[in-house]
Amino acid sequence: MRILLLTFLLTFLIQQSKAQGCVAIKGAPSMCTNPAKAKGWFMDINTRYFKSYKHFVGTQEQKQREADGSNVINNAFEMNVNATRVFNTRNSISISVPFLSYKRTSLYEHDGKNRHQTHSFGLGDIRVAANRWMLDPNKSPKANFQVGLGIKLPTGDYNSQDYFYKKADSSIVGPVDQSIQLGDGGTGLTFELNGFYSITHKLSTYTNLYYLVNPKEINGTSTSRGSVASATAKKYNTDVMSVPDVFMTRLGISYMEKRYTFSIGIRAEGLPSKDLVGGSRGFRRPGYIISGEPGINYEAKKINYTLAVPFALKRNRTQSNSDKRRTADSGIFTQGDAAFADYLVSFGLRFKL
Repeated sequence: MRILLLTFLLTFLIQQSKAQGCVAIKGAPSMCTNPAKAKGWFMDINTRYFKSYKHFVGTQEQKQREADGSNVINNAFEMNVNATRVFNTRNSISISVPFLSYKRTSLYEHDGKNRHQTHSFGLGDIRVAANRWMLDPNKSPKANFQVGLGIKLPTGDYNSQDYFYKKADSSIVGPVDQSIQLGDGGTGLTFELNGFYSITHKLSTYTNLYYLVNPKEINGTSTSRGSVASATAKKYNTDVMSVPDVFMTRLGISYMEKRYTFSIGIRAEGLPSKDLVGGSRGFRRPGYIISGEPGINYEAKKINYTLAVPFALKRNRTQSNSDKRRTADSGIFTQGDAAFADYLVSFGLRFKL
């Protein structure tokens, strides 16, 4: 009960803070920890919050969007509940169940003059993965790397709908923007590589690599927000939503002092414009954000607490498949925009069941 109360309290506090945006991946993959010394079930409750509101085309910030009030603002809260079954010091399986809450305000999606809100809330896409430390921890306690292979299931609603106010006295119902949909509608494969190297008994390096392969090209959800798709949208296949790959990578150093571990690193996450497997058509906002990532971990008797606040160093909204096709047809370079956050707040609990 104390754990649940603490989780809800921290959830509330995090939601009040400001914070990666239309491009950032939904749900954080598991983070690297040293091989478990005990068998059994472990629970991780990881939350993150961000507010995206700064628009970029490529790496160029569109400052006029904020100045004239036409920018889109996304408020995103995500909570991942991860259960891990550790069989021994090398092998484990895990299941990640995300719960998502999004709010989006804009002008252009409505009447173009007044700012209105759309929302989505519920279960996201569940992931199940098997993990193995490739070196025997008893023989290699200073350095090791873990390989994970999993499946992402289309359990999240990829056709969440809300009201759009096209006129002052009326509204229509349609699918919300892709950035606040709860799922992507595809079954995917996840690949993870986590590792560490102990320089001294207090100082270590760490790395986390994650990639989601989504073979499905489109999910059929309309991007017209209850209206009829334009001929241009149909020509370039942006009338329906894409099912994109996603990636995340982290690299850094950590320092342990008694029950505290302090870390600093670099984090990059986003969506590629071209998928590894399958087609890349449909509407998507490809791009990435590179962040500095300071963090702190506190190991209590029964619970580990982790807090990280990645802050943006570089934001880049890259060309999508439709952008490239439009450029080829018109001879004029075309590139869409996307909104990013300045930083996000990530908090987690870990304990043995």
